[in-house]
Amino acid sequence: MTVSAAQAEVVVDLAAVRHNIGILAEHARGADVMAVVKADGYNHGAAEVARAALAAGAAEIGTTTIGEAVALRAAGIDAPILCWLNTSDADYLGAVRAGVEVAVPSVAHLRAVTAAARTAGAPAAIALKVDTGLGRNGVAAAEFPDLLAELGPAVADGTVRLRAMFSHLAQADIPRHPMNGVQRDRLAEAVATATSHGLRPDRVHLANSAATLTRPDLAFDLVRPGIAVYGLSPVPEFGDFGLRPAMTFRARVTLVKRLRAGQGVSYGHRWIAPRDTTVALIPAGYADGVPRTLSGRFDVGIDGARYPSVGRVCMDQVVVDLGDNPAGIAEGDPVVLFGGDPGQPTAQEWADTLDTIHYEIVCAPRGRAVRRYVDG
Repeated sequence: MTVSAAQAEVVVDLAAVRHNIGILAEHARGADVMAVVKADGYNHGAAEVARAALAAGAAEIGTTTIGEAVALRAAGIDAPILCWLNTSDADYLGAVRAGVEVAVPSVAHLRAVTAAARTAGAPAAIALKVDTGLGRNGVAAAEFPDLLAELGPAVADGTVRLRAMFSHLAQADIPRHPMNGVQRDRLAEAVATATSHGLRPDRVHLANSAATLTRPDLAFDLVRPGIAVYGLSPVPEFGDFGLRPAMTFRARVTLVKRLRAGQGVSYGHRWIAPRDTTVALIPAGYADGVPRTLSGRFDVGIDGARYPSVGRVCMDQVVVDLGDNPAGIAEGDPVVLFGGDPGQPTAQEWADTLDTIHYEIVCAPRGRAVRRYVDG
């Protein structure tokens, strides 16, 4: 095993990303795949993941903000990019000049985009976002007629191109929840209404990761997976769907030492050695993305075996109990905090322990944790 010089690192397997895109494309059943790389690719690296996803057959890339999208353009990503959450005073001029598609959830946003397009002297590509029941971003039903009335002239004179209409699901992680069908039908109705006004989108999309994998009837023209691109199941109770986690959060043992029975470990001595034992010091703490609330509640993987953490998670380090250390673990040995190989601790385990979701866990590594890429 290759060991990095970094004391703590995030290893991202781009082969896993490509594999996952293949799985998602199979489930999409002919619909195109948009790989979502918002939040720096869910902390995996947006540009690197985008390249891997496109190489594996993804047709488009999704981001949250104009800034994220423009950064991808600067990194050489020339595929279609959609960004969907921006204030009405965002840099739409920059988006138009970069050829970035922007979501329009209100009349105010449409006016800002059309003004930017006229300044740029180039048409703006937009995606009309419809609130079909999530109650979050998206044009409300009451404002929809006014938006269409303003959009019509902008499309007619070439200021705006209606590239897409889309929405986002509220209950996708419960695949058979009736709300999923309700939102599908509401989106279809909104598209029909727009079409009746002479506004026909090039494509329609609704499905996130969970819907892509479990509800083919929600695919429309394009699916928009996020977490599944990174190999984590959006509905863990349904299994892993053959996905492969792309991220491994690792560190290296910085010290191995013997403790006598009765000796306390770390702040507050929340753990007292019940016997003579050996502990290892791992140089990753809450400043690096190991939540303090995990103190004494998680295992690490070292050389194929699992060892429990003991004592508090500190800013820079955690301690694990090696027992009699029959494996001879020594300074410099690699440690898996969470990963995807069989037998390793997983992001899902951390999420279950903390009563959260694995999205939050993979977004956690930060600070001194160095990101490194492998392929296979």
